[in-house]
Amino acid sequence: MNRQGIVLAALLLGAVPAVCFAAPAEPGAYVSGFIGATIPRDSDASSTDFVTGLNFDDRVEFDPGIYIGGTGGYDFGFLRLEGEMSYRHTELKAVRDRISGVNYRSVDGSLDIFSMMANAYIDLHNATPVTPYLGGGIGFAAMNLSDTSGINTVSGVRTNLYGDGDDTEFAYQAGGGFEIALNRHSSLDVGYRYFRTNRANFESDRGIDTSLRFESHNATIGFRYRF
Repeated sequence: MNRQGIVLAALLLGAVPAVCFAAPAEPGAYVSGFIGATIPRDSDASSTDFVTGLNFDDRVEFDPGIYIGGTGGYDFGFLRLEGEMSYRHTELKAVRDRISGVNYRSVDGSLDIFSMMANAYIDLHNATPVTPYLGGGIGFAAMNLSDTSGINTVSGVRTNLYGDGDDTEFAYQAGGGFEIALNRHSSLDVGYRYFRTNRANFESDRGIDTSLRFESHNATIGFRYRF
């Protein structure tokens, strides 16, 4: 276990006595912040190079990335309604041209997603300070694909794959987690979200247009405060 993991485990164990005697948090308005990891699924990307006139059909792999954001909403006791603003960043890991079979290594490129979501969650209250919840949301994702290049494993030449571009598309998410009450006003949140966007179309000034869909699994830990 690395040093960060040991520190996190120590903090969680230290919080156990307080959590065991904490009362469930009260209903009311709340704000929260969270941080976690996004683990993107592989995506099928199609692109057209208008300079060469060639079309490409690729399979794109991503590295795990960061997921950070915040929410504000109202807890009705069994139902929570909230607005969420969040940011995800991931690096492109590998690209395979499914037409030619050529692979590209040492890929240099990234995808950034800023999303605004309207969420609804059902809280499954019980006699303990740990409250499971389920739900999801809908909204929009503003996405930016950076200039991307990779080394052709056949020729050994670094090749421009995609050009810098932006698009905003419909997005949705679903998931659940556990709220762990610390007292009547504050709680910890451990959650999972499945997130997906419609297919985005990135038009580049470099003459390379690309389309792909972003889909990811996301794990978070956060802090919620009720007023």
